[in-house]
Amino acid sequence: MKRFNVMQIKPPVCCRFSDERITVLVIGGGGREHALCYALNRSPSCAAVLCAPGNAGIAQSGDATCISDLDISSSDDVISFCRKREVGMVVVGPEAPLVAGLVNDLVKVGIPTFGPSSEAAALEGSKDFMKKLCDKYNIPTAKYRTFTDAVEAKKYVKNEGAPIVVKADGLAAGKGVVVAMTLDEAFEAIDSMLVEGSFGSAGSLVIIEEFLEGEEASFFALVDGTNALPLESAQDHKRVGDGDVGPNTGGMGAYSPAPIVTDELKRTVMESIIIPTVKGMSTEGCKFVGVLYAGLMIEKKSGLPKLIEYNVRFGDPECQVLMMRLESDLAQVLLSACQGELGNVSLTWSPEMAMVVVMASQGYPGPYKKGTVIKNVDKAEQVSPAVKIFHAGTALDGDGNLVAVGGRVLGVTAKGKDIEEARARAYGAVDAVEWPEGFFRHDIGWRALRQKQAAK
Repeated sequence: MKRFNVMQIKPPVCCRFSDERITVLVIGGGGREHALCYALNRSPSCAAVLCAPGNAGIAQSGDATCISDLDISSSDDVISFCRKREVGMVVVGPEAPLVAGLVNDLVKVGIPTFGPSSEAAALEGSKDFMKKLCDKYNIPTAKYRTFTDAVEAKKYVKNEGAPIVVKADGLAAGKGVVVAMTLDEAFEAIDSMLVEGSFGSAGSLVIIEEFLEGEEASFFALVDGTNALPLESAQDHKRVGDGDVGPNTGGMGAYSPAPIVTDELKRTVMESIIIPTVKGMSTEGCKFVGVLYAGLMIEKKSGLPKLIEYNVRFGDPECQVLMMRLESDLAQVLLSACQGELGNVSLTWSPEMAMVVVMASQGYPGPYKKGTVIKNVDKAEQVSPAVKIFHAGTALDGDGNLVAVGGRVLGVTAKGKDIEEARARAYGAVDAVEWPEGFFRHDIGWRALRQKQAAK
């Protein structure tokens, strides 16, 4: 069993866990929320798991009871529901309700809620806010400039040269980042965001950032406002095509642990990035409670981590592999974060490797057809007891068929004693799914495999 203890910023307060089992409400309806429901459903301290709105696959799996008619954009409706169903904790999955202030409203009326306030969610909601925090508290990140004027932005790009990175400031569903390999690509991205308004207000401010060469990794830490507890590492595959080609997506697959994130690197990330952020947010008057998800670049030259971006919730699809490996009582751990009591918590993880392969609708991340029928998902899950399929964009049609209604639709996840076994099981399950209108990457885990072969 692998254990990681909390990294404390100040002496911990004593944990006060109740023997009482609680009802947990998960907000959201994607693959990340399905994975959270799955882990909460296995938690001894959890009496029941509810998910709003959830999706057809979550409901069918029995991992949670889906409340499809609850308006999660209305804080009043969510509060009223929590009181009626005696919900002991709310876990907010997606970024939009966080940025909109759902947590603020729930906490105000005394409902324990795992997730940051709208002020703290600006770490993800505004890349400009994040970059300024990095400047102020000496957190290593890529050199950057912020622009509202396309002409000025292009002038800066011309001066800096390509490759260069163009980012929309606000939330853009994982699609607001363009890694421009040529000046023309950069100019096109600037025009798209600042002139054509392709991301609306999210792209009215753009960040132009230096291109960092190295290997990306995802680093997660639970935070209670004061203390930070690192989770296991994971590595995502952002590009749509095999060999990391094509546009960025929300993530086409992931695996955990990521061999590149050594214990030494984990300590460096905690000391140079996570803890200064937690302290800085507290100093700025917006204490962070929830998951800090740091997208990192491990620089080729120095071998040191730099912060690319923060997300303020569990990553998707990284959450799927993390929840497959977590052996601790998730409900109890998240409640301790809500109560500022992470100080004495440690986490237990399966020593096995986990991998998720995302099956997406043809055309994603561009336009795609909805309503295509998916068959044999149950059969695919029976390929191995170590396989679990998380549903992201599924629904039932009028005839009771499982259909695709999203871009990323299924997260086919498996555990194994090593990367090869986890991979074989995951792809074995993918092959069992009948969905001609779907596609997936065939090379998830290639970096870990390459690293393993190089070590041999």
